[in-house]
Amino acid sequence: MATTRRTFIQQTTLATTGVALSGLFTKVNASSYNRIMGANGKVNLAHIGIGNRGAEIIGDFAKTELANVVALCDVDMGAKHTQATIAKFPNATQFQDFRKMYDKMAKSIDAVTIAVPDFAHFPITVHSMALGKHVYVEKPMARTFNEVELMIRAAKKYPNVVTQMGNQGHSEANYFQFKTWVEAGIIKDVTAITAHMNSPRRWHGWDPNIKKFPAAEPVPETLDWDTWLSAQMYHDFNKDFHYGQWRCWYDFGMGALGDWGAHILDTAHQFLDLGLPEEVNPLKLEGHNDYFYPMSSTIEFKFPKRKKMPPVVITWYDGINNQPKLPEGFGKSELDSSIPTVNGQKAQAVKLNPGKEIYSKTLTFKGGSHASTLSIIPSEKAKEMESKLPEVPKSPSNHFANFLRSCQGIEKTRSPFEIAGPLSQVFCLGVMAQRLNQPIKFDRTTKRITNNKFADAFLTGAPPRKGWEDYYKI
Repeated sequence: MATTRRTFIQQTTLATTGVALSGLFTKVNASSYNRIMGANGKVNLAHIGIGNRGAEIIGDFAKTELANVVALCDVDMGAKHTQATIAKFPNATQFQDFRKMYDKMAKSIDAVTIAVPDFAHFPITVHSMALGKHVYVEKPMARTFNEVELMIRAAKKYPNVVTQMGNQGHSEANYFQFKTWVEAGIIKDVTAITAHMNSPRRWHGWDPNIKKFPAAEPVPETLDWDTWLSAQMYHDFNKDFHYGQWRCWYDFGMGALGDWGAHILDTAHQFLDLGLPEEVNPLKLEGHNDYFYPMSSTIEFKFPKRKKMPPVVITWYDGINNQPKLPEGFGKSELDSSIPTVNGQKAQAVKLNPGKEIYSKTLTFKGGSHASTLSIIPSEKAKEMESKLPEVPKSPSNHFANFLRSCQGIEKTRSPFEIAGPLSQVFCLGVMAQRLNQPIKFDRTTKRITNNKFADAFLTGAPPRKGWEDYYKI
């Protein structure tokens, strides 16, 4: 039965953010914060979500040689893509449910990686943190604004737990250049940013006139569909919800913005101290429907003045042919070689590759995604500025080593929840504007939407399924 706007608001009001702890999270083993990290000084690591993207980050962690893989967990341990990972770590204990994993071997785990669909990040993350486990979770942090807010609160409640969101470029050249150029005054007085991701997405071949969810199909024998659904309301299994397809449905994923925004806007968001927007406006939503993401979206985010920095407008473009007007002297659009594979497939170059243009009062910059560094444009201006540019330090560790070295107390993570959380919340607000096809006015102090009660209820989202409620009582 369809949920009316009135009942939705009533339900979500009951589920709004609380501060009281549930019984699940009242007892944390303090010694786990100070334990000696595994054998040979390595971190005892459990991986949750071990196929496709999960398999790729498992490989990246293995290359650091800083961890012992003690557990592997996935809702489909019998699938071909998970079997390949299992074969590489025959001594790791196997689980199909993260809760059972912790019931059996919590004391043997120092840290966990979480590479499951966006909507399932939250309960696994807060469960892990409550047990004192360091957490590496793929981007975006969670699907709803409130879930991210609770994860930020959990990080404050458990300050000895190391957190890292998996936007890999935040430990590479892009991060250190942007930071250095801001500190040197090269990047200053920024007033506008365009960001674009125009590569084909899973939903571009689908019918935007969809009126209902796809029909139920038999659940694969090896898949624990109930655990896959996590706290999300019940949906019948369909192959178009599974594997990478979950990303295109509002109930499960965050679309192109949530998928790529953290790889394109992360450094601008942090080093320009953008925080949360005060307005989000959907300027174009081609193929808008109530179930999955538009074929093309143009979304405007307005950020107010911050200290001595002027207001900034970020305009996001996604969709195959929905591209921004480029500044004079833009030059070629390069595809950064650091972009990881997706299901084993390399990203394909398109007419305008994922990236951004940054406009300040005196200079214009162009940049790509992930580790891509900025260039000053046009080339004549770049030559003029060349002698004024400061030396940029090299990264002491990649994103995966940075997390593990932080678990060991050697470094601090570069994308902890206090930094990655507000960035993820920007995307949550953008997705809400996409889904509702309405402008949003946001109070940065109260963190509430002021112009639309229905949109304000979406900050929390639908109540969790029965049995998952305690995760939301941090």
